[in-house]
Amino acid sequence: MSDSKKILERSTLRPRIEEWRSAGERIILANGGFDLLHVGHVRYLRGAKQLGGKLVVAVNSDDSVRALKGEGRPIMPAAERAEIVAALEDVDAVVIFSELDVRALIHEIRPDIQAKGTDYARDSVPERDAVIACGGRVEIVGDAKNHSTTEIIRARLPGKHG
Repeated sequence: MSDSKKILERSTLRPRIEEWRSAGERIILANGGFDLLHVGHVRYLRGAKQLGGKLVVAVNSDDSVRALKGEGRPIMPAAERAEIVAALEDVDAVVIFSELDVRALIHEIRPDIQAKGTDYARDSVPERDAVIACGGRVEIVGDAKNHSTTEIIRARLPGKHG
């Protein structure tokens, strides 16, 4: 599947997930801004894929990144961030979402697993209640949280705080 075919609208994501489920696949959801892709992102997504199943990555829209990270962010537009994430071998589908968290998407696609990075503990995942209500579970994956786009920007571009 080419990278561009991995990037789906929300309206076409659900039928794709239904196809995968009918074939016996588990659905794993990961999410984030993915502004300036770094090794922490790669390790997070690799860890999510290793849970076994089809990995759907929800990428925050430009407006939601701005609301979460502040003015000056994102560095790259959502369409480009989605294309870069889709190019990763471990990723099966990418969708852009405009909300501040993925609760609505969780209710739409009902993932078997929501994978979150190590900056969370299972009990601190904001959408944990929605995942459990949909019959799924939360897993923490990736390496220790010592990679951050915000910190990369702060270290390399003094005066920029995103």
